[in-house]
Amino acid sequence: MSCSTGKLIIPLSADVSTANVHDSKMFETLVESLAGFVENVLADPAYDDGSLYYFSNKLHLRLITPIKQYPRTPPERIKLVEFYNSVMGQELYADRKISIEPLFQTFKDMFNIRTVPVKGLYNVKSFVLICVLVYQLAVYYNCITKVGNPRIVKRMLCC
Repeated sequence: MSCSTGKLIIPLSADVSTANVHDSKMFETLVESLAGFVENVLADPAYDDGSLYYFSNKLHLRLITPIKQYPRTPPERIKLVEFYNSVMGQELYADRKISIEPLFQTFKDMFNIRTVPVKGLYNVKSFVLICVLVYQLAVYYNCITKVGNPRIVKRMLCC
């Protein structure tokens, strides 16, 4: 799942894969639709992959993920390391802790996704993506009805 950061944290894109598919393999699917809408993509260390930086740049997105410098680090990677370690890079990356991680926890709690009530990839994917849609619709409803905190949707869903 990808999400916004800032005052209103909502899912922007989501997909489901089997457990044997590494998270980084889902990157292109999740961020392609974000091109033109966001500038930065904050990701955990699993996304430190040259092909993902290339893909992001092609879409005019900046992938920000923990990245290390090694003795023979190429110059283009050194620029990424320097940005990540800069004040601005650290401030941007800090948003991850208050956006995506709490959103994952909210979903797990609200929709009991720790153990989904269905079996099979197609059914699990359908269930999880419908949960994302319901959450988005509830937040949208709260926004248009001017609820103080539009992310308060648990009562609406009788959870």
